[in-house]
Amino acid sequence: MGSTASGKSGTWRNWGGNVIVRPAREVMPASVDELAAAVRQAAEDGLKVKAVGSGHSFTAIAATDGVSIRPQLLTGIRGIDRKAMTVTVEAGTPLKRLNVALAREGLSLTNMGDIMEQTVSGATSTGTHGTGRESASLAAQIRELELVTADGSVLTCSEKENPEVFAAARVGLGALGIVTAITFAVEPVFLLTAREEPMPLDRVLAEFDQLRAENEHFEFYWFPHTGNTNTKRNNRSAGPPQPVGQLAGWFEDEFLSNGVFHAAQLLGRAAPAVVPTIARISSTALSARSYTDIPYKVFTSPRRVRFVEMEYAVPREALVDTLRELRAMVDRSGLRVNFPVEVRTAPADDIALSTASARDSAYVAVHMFRGTPYQAYFTAAERIFTAHEGRPHWGKVHTRDADYFAGVYPRFGEFTALRDRLDPDRLFQNDYLRRVLGQ
Repeated sequence: MGSTASGKSGTWRNWGGNVIVRPAREVMPASVDELAAAVRQAAEDGLKVKAVGSGHSFTAIAATDGVSIRPQLLTGIRGIDRKAMTVTVEAGTPLKRLNVALAREGLSLTNMGDIMEQTVSGATSTGTHGTGRESASLAAQIRELELVTADGSVLTCSEKENPEVFAAARVGLGALGIVTAITFAVEPVFLLTAREEPMPLDRVLAEFDQLRAENEHFEFYWFPHTGNTNTKRNNRSAGPPQPVGQLAGWFEDEFLSNGVFHAAQLLGRAAPAVVPTIARISSTALSARSYTDIPYKVFTSPRRVRFVEMEYAVPREALVDTLRELRAMVDRSGLRVNFPVEVRTAPADDIALSTASARDSAYVAVHMFRGTPYQAYFTAAERIFTAHEGRPHWGKVHTRDADYFAGVYPRFGEFTALRDRLDPDRLFQNDYLRRVLGQ
């Protein structure tokens, strides 16, 4: 898969294939000055502007019929400050390139999500996260960012400089301006030992608080129609490195998780009645394993099976109830769910529209294979999530609007007031932002 999720003849489609748009024009600036000029030109022409990364959002957050800015040329590391332990990268840099470049320098991010196809600006602007007891989302690791605002000026913000913009723009949804560079906190590269182990769902739920408290990074996958989960615990390790063997790695990650999994998805889509049987087989196919490697090789894994996803952050203490309700709903519904449900956690952070803003959170992600009807499942799941004051991931499918967000985000008004100041004419508006932020 190439890094650009685009179609022919000026149409653009996202990775999940559920968003297709035709912008009036596409611009690929080679510098911040060129990008600022493109923003000013769009305003003169009366066109809206959106930057689009690798298209990994399932919402239309990056869609525009105006000017689509592609950051492919704005990539690479601008500088590493070993005293401050930060790295500054251009906004269009894919996470996988950042991870490899940092590892070469003996450095690493503290935490990351499980996919690394996204650009750094796309990932942070939508609140992309992994799982962590103390360490939070990618956006929470930002120390400074550079933003081109609606009048074409370049704004630098950090805790010291423009702190009110910094509090919001780290998860800015593309609503405050176009991010051109990000400075992340980094640390000397370290080793993580991953322990993957099947475990009954009832046990995981009974021991959830303990599993989360005892591990730096805990997550699990529950297979609907079964009582089975696969758990993953990542903890720092003194070593030595023991990477997954190439053959074992290929078998588990490529053959089982991508190859056979893809075949199972195709079968399930064609014959929904066999889905519970497939789920029982899939959920017992993975055996326990342990390996030790540098962070990005442990946190991330390839995702070659295309899917559509909804994910909500619920208050951490509501997780067990949320999952029990989700299981009861699936069992009762006659739905055939062929994709595991992914559960992760994050500590509270101080970013206005971060899904973990001011509350310890647990994430529950539901997926459906691309091309399979997902509305009934997602609608029923969303009803459960919202009953717990859940906050949807900004880049994943949801039906919430500004009225709802004003109720679940204490700092929602702070964000929209800042947007009124930075983009009064709504140059960066699109249908999605109109819905989630209001007029």
